[in-house]
Amino acid sequence: MRETKRTPAGTALTDLILELFSLSNRMIAAGDRLVAGLGLTSARWQILGTIVAADRPQPVAWLARDMGAHRQNIQRIVNDLEKEGLVAFQPNPHHRRAQLVVLTDKGKQTYAAAMRLQAPWVNELAEGLQVGDIKTTHSVMTALRNKLEGNGDAEEQG
Repeated sequence: MRETKRTPAGTALTDLILELFSLSNRMIAAGDRLVAGLGLTSARWQILGTIVAADRPQPVAWLARDMGAHRQNIQRIVNDLEKEGLVAFQPNPHHRRAQLVVLTDKGKQTYAAAMRLQAPWVNELAEGLQVGDIKTTHSVMTALRNKLEGNGDAEEQG
């Protein structure tokens, strides 16, 4: 079997991807530790943040799309958040079965508390890093995500 060789950019990107996997696992674990006292996990916190970032209430499928996650996984967590009183479901005037997800007052307070914990943590994590390097990394990650999203759309259409 003949092996296809990577270009120098392909090799560098492979190294970056492997590092991103490792970083992602460590970020999730650190986030879990940071918000555990609030009854949250990184996944729950991320969903609350996605709800906050949306310009209007959205159904679970849209939240999942915005997060790049599977609807079923997000639905399970949203159901748990609803049982704990952090989110509520509202009727969707555009779709009877796809209810809209909104934060309750308790959800807003919990999210705000998480963000108060996040600020000093992220500031400490950023110490010694250059803002320009962080912005460049963000730009590269955004470009890669956009390419992957474009490829996914093309595959689904084909």
